[in-house]
Amino acid sequence: MKIQLTALAAERLLDKIGTEPGYIKMFYETQDCGCDGITVLLIVDEPAKDDVPVDTDTVPFIIDKLHAVYYEESMRLDTDPTYPSYTLNSDSMTYSRNITVRDIRHTNEMPAASSAAAACAVPQKS
Repeated sequence: MKIQLTALAAERLLDKIGTEPGYIKMFYETQDCGCDGITVLLIVDEPAKDDVPVDTDTVPFIIDKLHAVYYEESMRLDTDPTYPSYTLNSDSMTYSRNITVRDIRHTNEMPAASSAAAACAVPQKS
């Protein structure tokens, strides 16, 4: 699988990873987030045993091999300079125009069926 990142998308993702070790994990959430599922980008410490690399040329990207079936082999990830989310598309479809990034490096919490809503929840201002 290959994802072509725009320069701005790569810059923003690398800024989110920062100086700590980390990978961007593409996660396909199907529980409590909509009938067809949504894509979420998670920042994780290291790949899990079933994760496989995604070629991006710039950003360390992984995906669970079971989630890879939901995506095409060649896609593009972009972002808008005035909006904090990302758009993932391919030649044949747009997967999402509102993909968020969530850093879970220090929590050791991978979204599961029981915590699916937390994976795609939009943080609220307090």
